[in-house]
Amino acid sequence: MIRIKYKSFTLFLCLILIAFILFAPHLLIRPEIDQLVDKIFVREIEWQGIITIRDYPRLDTTTGYKYSWILKKIKEFERKNPGVFIEFKPLNEEFGHIEIDTAIKTNSLPDIAPIGSDFEIISQGVLEPLDEYLTKEEIDSYKLNAISSVKYGGRIWGIPYMMENYCLFLNLDLFNQRGVKPPKDGNWTYEEFLKSLKELTYDKDGDGESDIYGFNSYIMPNSYNIWGIILSDGGEIVDYKTRRYSFYGREALSGLKKLVDLKLVHKVTPENFGTNSAKEAWKSFAIDKKVAVYPGKASLVNTLKLLNSIGKGFNFNIANYPIGEAGIPISSGNTVTAYGVFKQDDKRKLEMCIKFVKHLTDEDGQRELYKQGVFPVKKKVGEIYKKDKIMSNIEKNLAYSKPIGIHSKWRLVDDIVQSQIRMAVLGKKSPEEALKEAKERIEGLR
Repeated sequence: MIRIKYKSFTLFLCLILIAFILFAPHLLIRPEIDQLVDKIFVREIEWQGIITIRDYPRLDTTTGYKYSWILKKIKEFERKNPGVFIEFKPLNEEFGHIEIDTAIKTNSLPDIAPIGSDFEIISQGVLEPLDEYLTKEEIDSYKLNAISSVKYGGRIWGIPYMMENYCLFLNLDLFNQRGVKPPKDGNWTYEEFLKSLKELTYDKDGDGESDIYGFNSYIMPNSYNIWGIILSDGGEIVDYKTRRYSFYGREALSGLKKLVDLKLVHKVTPENFGTNSAKEAWKSFAIDKKVAVYPGKASLVNTLKLLNSIGKGFNFNIANYPIGEAGIPISSGNTVTAYGVFKQDDKRKLEMCIKFVKHLTDEDGQRELYKQGVFPVKKKVGEIYKKDKIMSNIEKNLAYSKPIGIHSKWRLVDDIVQSQIRMAVLGKKSPEEALKEAKERIEGLR
C-alpha cells in the first residue's frame, strides 16, 4: 500500500477550502435569508394574542369525549396561525344560556359563543355584524333555514355550524313485551299515540300501581322536547312575521290540554312528571328502562348507541311527534347552532375571530358531524347519514321544525310560558288559566 504524506500547510488549505464550501453561501446570502424570513413571519402572524370561546359539550361517539372535536379544531387553528392562542371554557349543558346572559349583563363576554338563533342576544347590540366578512358564495353555501336563523334587521349576526331536531325515542323492547306496534313509518295521530301509551303503561311488579309508563319528559326553560305535542294543533308561541307572542286561543289551548291530559287524565306518565329534572327523566328512560316513549334531541341517538355498545342499552327506534290538527308532525326548538362574535375594539382581532369561526364551521368539519349526531348546515356537504336509517329519517323531518326564540325578550317569555305549562301539568291551574296568565304577564313586559 502506498502511503500519501500531507504537509501541514497543505492540510490547512484543505480545511479552509472545505469550510468555505460549507459556510460561504450562508455568509454571502444571509441578508437575503433574513429578509425572506421576515416576509414569511409578517405574512403568517396576521395577529397575535388570545381569543376566548365558550361552547356546550358535544359527545363524540368515536372518542367518547364531549370536547374532543373542538379541542382538535383549536389545535389545528393554532398550528396554522402562530401567535394565536384559543382559550376554551365549557358551558353548562343545562344552564349555559344563563351563563351567557350573565356574561352580557356583567360585561364579561367571551370573544365567541354559540348564539343559536337566539334573537334576544342578537337584538341587544352586543354582536358584530358579519355581512362584510362573508362572500356571496359563502352565504349561498348555507341551507336557507340555517342562514335565515341568524338574520336580523337585514344583517347577518352569526355563522351557522349545525342543525338539530327533536323526535320521539321508542324503547322497542317494551313495545314488543306488550305487543304494541310502533307507528308505521314513524307517523301516528294523537289518538293512535295515546292508545299506544295507555297499552304501554302497566303494573309490572303486581303491587297494584303502575311502574312502567308510556311517556315521560321534563319541563324547564330552554328545553323544547314537549312542544311537538303542545303545538300539534297549529298553535304558535311567537308569530314568525310580527314576532309577537301568540300562544293563546283555541289551537294553543287544545295543544296544551293534550299534554296536561297525559298525566292528569290518562295517567300514562310517572307521578313526578312536571317536577322531575332532565337527568331524572332521561334516567327513567335510558337507564331504568321504565318508560316506552321519550322526546329528545336527535343527538341522543349516539348516546343510546353508546349504551348498547357497552351492553347497557336496548332496542330502540324513533318516531315523529303525534299529528294533530296542524296536519303534520311538528317539532320545535332552537334547531340551528351558530357562532357569534361579540363586539371587538381591535379590527385585526375581529378578523382573526371570524377566521377561527370559519375554521370551526368548514366543510371538513361538517362532514364529521355524524360523530355528534347532528346535521350539516351547508348544501354541498350532502347527506352524511346515508347508511344510518334512523338519523336519515330525523334529518328529513327537519322541514317540520318550527323556529323559536324569535322574540326580543325570549328568555323572559320562555320562563313565563314554561312555568305556566308546569303549573297546568301539575294540576295547580287549568290550561285556560295558565294560558291567560302567561299572556297577561308577557304583554306586560317592557
